[in-house]
Amino acid sequence: MNTAVTGTPSAPSVVGVIGGGRMGAGIAQSFAAAGSSVTVVESGEHATAAALVATGLTRAAERGRLDAPAEDVLGRVTVVGSVDELPRTSDLVVEAVPEDASLKARLLAAAERALSPATVLASNTSSLSVTDLASALSRPGRFLGMHFFNPVPASELIEIVVAPETDDATVRLALAWTHALGKKDVVVKDSPGFASSRLGVALGLEAIRMVEEGVAGPEAIDDAMSRGYKHPMGPLRLTDLVGLDVRLAIAEHLHATLGERFAPPRLLRDKVARGELGRKTGQGFYAWP
Repeated sequence: MNTAVTGTPSAPSVVGVIGGGRMGAGIAQSFAAAGSSVTVVESGEHATAAALVATGLTRAAERGRLDAPAEDVLGRVTVVGSVDELPRTSDLVVEAVPEDASLKARLLAAAERALSPATVLASNTSSLSVTDLASALSRPGRFLGMHFFNPVPASELIEIVVAPETDDATVRLALAWTHALGKKDVVVKDSPGFASSRLGVALGLEAIRMVEEGVAGPEAIDDAMSRGYKHPMGPLRLTDLVGLDVRLAIAEHLHATLGERFAPPRLLRDKVARGELGRKTGQGFYAWP
């Protein structure tokens, strides 16, 4: 596979994002800040994408991380209610809805029908099979995984996930766009959990088992990794940031595909059942303001 990127990369001119939650809004903000015209697809009465992007841009401006006034960048973002309203000439459309394979496949197929054959489609899935998602498409060569990390604007990494039918040219475009956002890439072949989720979930699940067994409290376990191994944050605080429900869904998928070493601990299931999902609900392994 020849995926070398040459020259100075530029952001895609026209980008679509399917899903207006925290990840979708972060992806939209990042491309808009890089100069792209961005259309976000978000349906329902409680749409949050516009507000999330506006808040994110205000914070970025306060930290000196925007090259233009926040209101100018926000003007590049449009919110619509259906994939049929995506600009047909979009260079890139990123799906960023919850980790439900049938939902993702349905929306990606609908987007493909609405878009130019030249459009690159990407899924922001953190663990689902990109190969299986590609099977729902007529043009699988123009599809791959672009796994962004939370919070997207501040994260340094995009994991590029390549399915067997993904064209080399599609990978090169994804790499160029990654670099245009000022981010680094890792390129992996499609496999359960890819590289990042597989390793991250393995560490997180073991940390949860240690809490469950009374080995130590969350703060001590996190300090062992952040202070002892120089991780930016410990696995339990990271689980709170990702969302315990999200981590449980990924663990269940990896358990089904890779075996018992990814079996979700009872403590994780219990916390999710109680609605203790981490930062987004104010309580996980830590209390959040």
